[in-house]
Amino acid sequence: MKLRTNGGISLALQILAGLGLALCLPACLESNPQPMPATELNGGGGIPDATGSKGLDAMAPEDRHDEAVDYRLEMRSLVQEIAGYARTSNPGFVVIPQNGLELLTLDGAPDGPLAQDYVDAIDGCGQEDLNFGYPELGDVTPADMHDLLTAFLDRLEEAGRNALAIDYCGDDGQADESISFADEHGFIAFPADRRELDDIPTYPPEPPGANAEDVTELAQAHNFLYLINPGEFESKQEFLDAVASTDHDLLVVDAFVFDDPLTQDEVEGLKTKANGGRRLVISYMSIGEAEDYRFYWDAQWKESPPSWLAAENPDWEGNYKVRYWDPAWQAILFGSPDSYLDRILAAGFDGVYLDIIDAFQWFEDRRERATDEAGD
Repeated sequence: MKLRTNGGISLALQILAGLGLALCLPACLESNPQPMPATELNGGGGIPDATGSKGLDAMAPEDRHDEAVDYRLEMRSLVQEIAGYARTSNPGFVVIPQNGLELLTLDGAPDGPLAQDYVDAIDGCGQEDLNFGYPELGDVTPADMHDLLTAFLDRLEEAGRNALAIDYCGDDGQADESISFADEHGFIAFPADRRELDDIPTYPPEPPGANAEDVTELAQAHNFLYLINPGEFESKQEFLDAVASTDHDLLVVDAFVFDDPLTQDEVEGLKTKANGGRRLVISYMSIGEAEDYRFYWDAQWKESPPSWLAAENPDWEGNYKVRYWDPAWQAILFGSPDSYLDRILAAGFDGVYLDIIDAFQWFEDRRERATDEAGD
């Protein structure tokens, strides 16, 4: 899930072009990490080609009905429904979408009118590669992308929500820069030392702003740990022990470790920092792609796919784009005891960290390519 460039000029691009900004800027808004199957130790999201494309299939003729969908509106609506549903049982449930910052405004520009219902439904946004990591670990994010992302995140903070900034740093100096920049803007920093998000960085030795205070809401967090792949750990218990020994204010982890769901007791045990303070424990949850290593996957889908299942991501084997507005896919996500979100709620997580929010860009790209092909 590295960054990719849109295949055509979206509304946001047109607005940014009018402002004199480079047309490639929204390329930085696509998702990056997602958990690999527990049996795999490697990770990464695939490398863009020379044009920035990740090579996903063009729209098939039978998919042309997707053109009538407002992809951005549907993604906002899904996030809002997830938030509303979760808060019926846990009013303080934290909802943090990752990337897709264009959804914050109605016109996709950082100074545009806020999509207020969407902003009201979320507690913050995560954004990858703000300073470092585009396209590879330690690469400096291009200035135009950096500036655009920062403008969106500043706008988010002005709206009373919190920005989580993830940088993929190549050395300690970059980690220091990442933390310093986040501190200047009031963002919460996580300087990762691996794109795979499978370890606890050893630098800095203590999380930025480490403290023993209780953290019961996102606004109180000074730092966080983003650890969704268990590949560097020998067992589930080793993973739990390592995470429990940290002093991070916020943990973003997967609800499954080596395919084994975290129990209520295990989640509760993670909610105490090593120094004794309370912290938030948030579960990763992909809503824009289906993953064939998840509990909900039906092996028959590869031969007889449901209508909501779209193309496989060639850079992430076993990950498939989904028509996230389809009620059948949403029923997998929430609404019954065996659904994804309901399992997360039952385990006692404090919230969800929603990935592949920017799946709308993939569908927009396909629509633009189909329109171009029809005009040829």
